[in-house]
Amino acid sequence: MIDTREIGHRAGLSRAYTRRAPAPAGFGLDMIRVPEGEPVELDLLAESVVEGVLVSGTAAATLAGECVRCLDPVTEEIEVEVRELFAYPDSATDTSTDEDEVERVVDDLIDLEPVVRDAMLLSLPSAPLCSPDCQGLCSGCGAKWAELAPDHTHETIDPRWAALRERFGGTEEEN
Repeated sequence: MIDTREIGHRAGLSRAYTRRAPAPAGFGLDMIRVPEGEPVELDLLAESVVEGVLVSGTAAATLAGECVRCLDPVTEEIEVEVRELFAYPDSATDTSTDEDEVERVVDDLIDLEPVVRDAMLLSLPSAPLCSPDCQGLCSGCGAKWAELAPDHTHETIDPRWAALRERFGGTEEEN
């Protein structure tokens, strides 16, 4: 939260903020997220403009999740740009915009959580990888391909041909 009384309501006034806030629950996607309680670093500039307060700057955090191919743990740093206008009550934006189109200053306070959450969620990788060349898991046994021998295979027989194998025996190598 930022108290706009510290900035004033005169256009042109500004104030820099450096904050560290714990991440709330559910701050991410299924496979990668900012863990609950993990610090989110905010480096922001709040500028008083005619219609409200323009907040711009960066938000950074450490992500934790799982590789979508091999399910190994993944951690990475994320830094996103934040830029949002928070309109004063009874400003011209009330008549020119929809209620949910512009954030609002409520009781001289600005709630940054929805803005930071939206910026971070849009920047998260939807399919995080432990490395770009991750081969994933073997579909037959579930072991990691990186840990298996190069000649690792699983013989699978199409069930429609299984009766022929039973009748005539195995392959030439097996006989």
